[in-house]
Amino acid sequence: MEFKNDLGKPWRYEEDGCTVTRTCAWSAPGCHPVGCGLKVYVRDGKVVKVEGDENHPVTKGRLCVRCLAMKDFLYHEDRVIYPMKRAKEDRGKSKWERCSWDDAIDVIKSNYDRIRSDYGVESMIALMGTGRQGNIGGTGAHRTLGTPNGCYPFSGFSCYGPRVSITMDVVGSSYPEIDYAGGLPGGYDDPAYKIPELIVQWGKEPIASNPDGLFGHAVIDLMKRGAKLMTIDPRVTWTGARAAYRLQLRPGTDAALAMAFLNVIINENLYDHDFVERWTYGFEQLSERVQEMPPSKAAEICEVPEEKIVEAARAYANAKPAAIAWGVALDQNPNGAQAGQAILALMSITGNMDVPGGQVLVAMNGGDGGMQEDIDSVGWPEMAQELRDKIIGHEEFPFYTGGLKMSQADRQLDALETDKPYPIKLVWIGSTNPIAPTCSAQPKRWYNALKRVDFVFATDTWITPTIQACADVVLPIASSLEQETCVPTHYGGSPNYVGALNKCVQCGEAIGEWEIYRILGLALNPEKWEGYEKDYKEFYDKAMMRGYDFDYAELQEKVVIQRDVYYRKYETGLLRPDGKVGFNTSTGRINLYSPMFASVGEDPLPYYREAPISKVSTPDIAKDYPLIMMTGAREFGYFHSEGRQIAPLRDLCPDPLCEVNPLDAKKYGVKDGEWIKIENQFGFCMFKAKLTEIVKPGMIMAQHGWWFPEEDGEAPHLFGVWKSNVNNLVPHSRMGKLGFGAPFRTTLVKISPATAEDFEAVDVDGIEMGDERIAHTDNFYRIDNDQLDPSAR
Repeated sequence: MEFKNDLGKPWRYEEDGCTVTRTCAWSAPGCHPVGCGLKVYVRDGKVVKVEGDENHPVTKGRLCVRCLAMKDFLYHEDRVIYPMKRAKEDRGKSKWERCSWDDAIDVIKSNYDRIRSDYGVESMIALMGTGRQGNIGGTGAHRTLGTPNGCYPFSGFSCYGPRVSITMDVVGSSYPEIDYAGGLPGGYDDPAYKIPELIVQWGKEPIASNPDGLFGHAVIDLMKRGAKLMTIDPRVTWTGARAAYRLQLRPGTDAALAMAFLNVIINENLYDHDFVERWTYGFEQLSERVQEMPPSKAAEICEVPEEKIVEAARAYANAKPAAIAWGVALDQNPNGAQAGQAILALMSITGNMDVPGGQVLVAMNGGDGGMQEDIDSVGWPEMAQELRDKIIGHEEFPFYTGGLKMSQADRQLDALETDKPYPIKLVWIGSTNPIAPTCSAQPKRWYNALKRVDFVFATDTWITPTIQACADVVLPIASSLEQETCVPTHYGGSPNYVGALNKCVQCGEAIGEWEIYRILGLALNPEKWEGYEKDYKEFYDKAMMRGYDFDYAELQEKVVIQRDVYYRKYETGLLRPDGKVGFNTSTGRINLYSPMFASVGEDPLPYYREAPISKVSTPDIAKDYPLIMMTGAREFGYFHSEGRQIAPLRDLCPDPLCEVNPLDAKKYGVKDGEWIKIENQFGFCMFKAKLTEIVKPGMIMAQHGWWFPEEDGEAPHLFGVWKSNVNNLVPHSRMGKLGFGAPFRTTLVKISPATAEDFEAVDVDGIEMGDERIAHTDNFYRIDNDQLDPSAR
């Protein structure tokens, strides 16, 4: 069948013997909430083709390879489409047996009731990943299990959490994304829009990732219309090679660079005086603080020429409008919260906040609506204060646990290992794969800790290494094509558009996450789910649709609804629930100086702090491990650890790759395409070397998320999860004072050609990572303690 331009087609129609459904996508197959438009062709109840939907106002028929390979995902022989269970003594073994939903729920309920009676609900945790349905991680923990401990098991919750939490305090909204006209009916040509003169990609390459509601190709669209590009990244990315300004800073030094930008802009009087005077709080204190970071000092720290820093700061300040897309690279940095605080200050003092072509904010009161989640739907407000106070990490990291309503990830591992402050007896692994190199630091510690747990159940689309190692029951989750729900772009925190996931097919007995929450909730905590016994839609609409002025039926028919965009909402009361002008913060202004940070013992102003392990902070370690290792960059074919078993995606990247500069390769005897060993004091892993000048000498970039579904799945091998597990090299619990950040981009390592003995040493069942805990204190990265102090905790 040929691709046709079918503009104006209804959401479902017949063509060439197929039923064609127009829909949008999210995970699975592994797309963040952009909601790319699909046309799904179904014949005799099976998907035969997936194409891009040219009717989608943003993606306009363009699709990533993950969506194009959706048919391979749906019908893969290893996909979980029925509930399964096995005996606890068979953990790690391929002894799964299919069971009914009722049987699976009965097993979960019997264990839940026993553990609740003996240990209390606080002994349970829900380890939640990104989710498959725009889910709110707390729903599973708080309302379904009734525990305060919902946890994203990512050291320092180093993805999205820091950006959102910091921005909620500084700006009073979800973190501001660049304005790419996604909510305007005229798109880039809409009279309300203005093409940005400059787009800054700061630790973000949206072409590969389409992250958090930013359609990556929009950057290319805007460049074609005259926008210039600045990239701030240690690597030369695809877009970076086409940028007018490129700053290749030393990993982990973003806060120093952002403060130097502020220094130049303030001292050269390039800031927006009117906006600063009317809408910001603490400008004088910020001005004084950034005097500590002149461009000359930042140049030395960041290893970027001083003249480049000054030129880039002036270019950003003088561009009207300008937009900054800041990414997960800042989250994956123990100093990342302060870097984010400084970047928000840059957006603010230059007058680029909530203006056409600058940064966009979601409305809180009328206007574009915004998906203001009904917090009652996730069960936190109904929870007794005594139980809330038991959330793991509460005393040490109140800003983290209080803002996210989630247990602090590093302290959650500590509790699993030590039974302190209380034992953990039940774990729900929801759409996450912590022992794969996806999120957890020191995954073998997570592996050993989870094996100790009395009862573990999981919800996912695959038998992942984590599920194979630890779980007793698995419930199957539906893909994007098997359910009716919405895609809230930017997790609902964007005024762009909302997309419908219109059900196209059904594979086995897989169902959506929100429906699983309801089914489990009715079985485990029926008193919290009264009124939703029969009507899933009522619960779903309350949880996901209440912030919109339309219902799902209208969304389904239209497939995509663009939401009215109102700019400068701080002038009209649309950013505050009370309708007053200003920002939804403690001061009513953008907090360049944060009273909240001060109240929890953190510095209220941005500051630079060297990474906990680096050639500067730990020169003795750097002598043995001289290379800076970065990890976490997205590949086009994969969504973190997902997709390795999908043939068209695996063909794009068949092997785990590590980028090595040719000068370093020569120095360490490494050859292109050959296996190398990467190691440090915490662990080791094997990758194939890719010699490239994309990375500077002294740095390497190792891919994350690797496991090998085609290999032996039984423990200890677990689909080869330990072989290229780059997170073995990342230390646990090296976060900033607020509990955020981890050194995924700043770890020190050495490389050498891999030997047969190295591969033989990969599978070590039950390995103890004692050296990691003895050699380094778990939380030395503190503002009041910059030494390795074993007595810090």
